[in-house]
Amino acid sequence: MPDMQRRNFLKWSSLVGLASSLPFTRIGAADKDIDNAPGGTAGDRAYWVALLDKIATPVLSNMSKGQLRKNMPVEYSATWDGRNKQVAYMEAFGRLTGGIAPFLALPVDDTAEGKVRARLLKQTQESLAHSVDPQSPDYLFWGDGKTAQPLVDAAHIAQAFLYAPDVLWKPLNENTRRQYIHEFKTIRRIKPFKSNWLLFAAIIESFLLSIGEDIEASRIDNAIDQVNQWYVGDGWYSDGDQFHFDHYNGFVMHPMLVDVLRVNVAHGRRKAKEYETAYKRMQRYASFQERYISPEGSYLVVGRSSTYRVGAFQPLVKLALEQHLPQEITPAQVRSALTRVMKRMFIPTTFTRSGWLTLGLVGDKQAGLADYYSNTGSMYVTSLVFLALGLPASDTFWSAPFAEWTQLKAWSGKPFPKDYAVAY
Repeated sequence: MPDMQRRNFLKWSSLVGLASSLPFTRIGAADKDIDNAPGGTAGDRAYWVALLDKIATPVLSNMSKGQLRKNMPVEYSATWDGRNKQVAYMEAFGRLTGGIAPFLALPVDDTAEGKVRARLLKQTQESLAHSVDPQSPDYLFWGDGKTAQPLVDAAHIAQAFLYAPDVLWKPLNENTRRQYIHEFKTIRRIKPFKSNWLLFAAIIESFLLSIGEDIEASRIDNAIDQVNQWYVGDGWYSDGDQFHFDHYNGFVMHPMLVDVLRVNVAHGRRKAKEYETAYKRMQRYASFQERYISPEGSYLVVGRSSTYRVGAFQPLVKLALEQHLPQEITPAQVRSALTRVMKRMFIPTTFTRSGWLTLGLVGDKQAGLADYYSNTGSMYVTSLVFLALGLPASDTFWSAPFAEWTQLKAWSGKPFPKDYAVAY
């Protein structure tokens, strides 16, 4: 790295730490720091880390002290369906944890990024303990037999444990681990809807399988078999018996099916061919996702849950993390495209003055987009885009120069790959 670029990176790295230490009422200063991040590869990673820190800190700094319920202001959709409002805290923590787990799994060091990781890791570990401690003010709402929502967010916690067992699961004390096992088994009383929800039940059971606990095999096998029946071709699953053109293939269907199959194949319960087919389908879907991104850094917004923002790109960044992107897509073009999207989306008014995500897509004037099941906590599923931060800074995803993505090439008159339907 040239000396000038190194000095710029070190300067920006210090700003990452500064932004995370600012009081939430002064986030305007942190926004300025993020927006002024230097360009180039080092600047992209520093920007992603700072944005992750900004999104995660209000949740984790409070919950690690047992103060999430006390301090988290919750906005509910104008069409809220009347379900138990306690789900908001479970959603915020569970969904955030699912997205940041790979980043937390990297080694802690004395760099500016390493210090951010150390702080967020400690806060996450402390928050995990509060989550299942009935004596804690932040004991999460794991369901009461009437409200189904906790199944969704328990699944994100289970997925986080699968992504980063060495730093999130194994360090928990024996009592906390027993409490999680108890909650994960008790939540079996929630019957998943015949939709992507089948995979939430399946991934919880798959985590239990991974740690040697007894499982309800039907909650795994029914999900795999049913989702496979919903495959409609060219990388797309329907979400239930009727096809939905929305982003739930990204939010849930592809990533969770692949993770469920990975665990079950490893334990001899399912065939490797099923996993290989599911993976190829996810790669095909991700190729569409890369083409969704316009030259200006906007993307196709369709269907419900649009307020979940860039969490929809989970398959694309998951494949980058696992270094199995489609052959025609380079890691650098994914990083470059998503960085452009983030800088367009996460403007100062996308956050409240106290640092929480707003309901909407860009800025704070779109709360009407929130669906009947959405609240402030729901928004933290956007953290799934940060899976790629589980790659070290030396990986080509971060170190390769800026690269043009497909639509940028197409609309500037440059050659770009043709696209044809694929049968799997």
